[in-house]
Amino acid sequence: MKIYVAYWSATGNTEKMATELVLAARDAGAEVSVQEVKNANIDEALKADILALGCPAMDAEVIEFDEMDPFLNDLEKAGLTGKNLILFGSYDWGDGEWMRNWQGRMTAAGANLLCEGIIAQNEPNEESLAMLRDAAKKAILACS
Repeated sequence: MKIYVAYWSATGNTEKMATELVLAARDAGAEVSVQEVKNANIDEALKADILALGCPAMDAEVIEFDEMDPFLNDLEKAGLTGKNLILFGSYDWGDGEWMRNWQGRMTAAGANLLCEGIIAQNEPNEESLAMLRDAAKKAILACS
């Protein structure tokens, strides 16, 4: 089982979430590749059994536009139909609209969301970290 994790983090909160997901996936026996999105590779991402993407909300609850959004555009062009996907990220204010929009965008591109997007307000707390661990383990079981 191969999982590819690509994330963007400004404050370290989404990076902390990515690290938690990676540790849980490795503990569950998966082979994991993790990259900051600026170093991510579309071909490698699409070869993985599960793709996990992390990005915080920016500005008026949108995806980060300089690195993550172009990567998402490239993924969509390459084809996400049937791709198993986990989405996660942090936010400071608002109600998680960016995640709902992101889920809709990925579903419209044909991706198979393995769980609801996992969000944390500011620094991830134990509840959001536990959700990431659980999502990683369930995703591996579901895709095995």
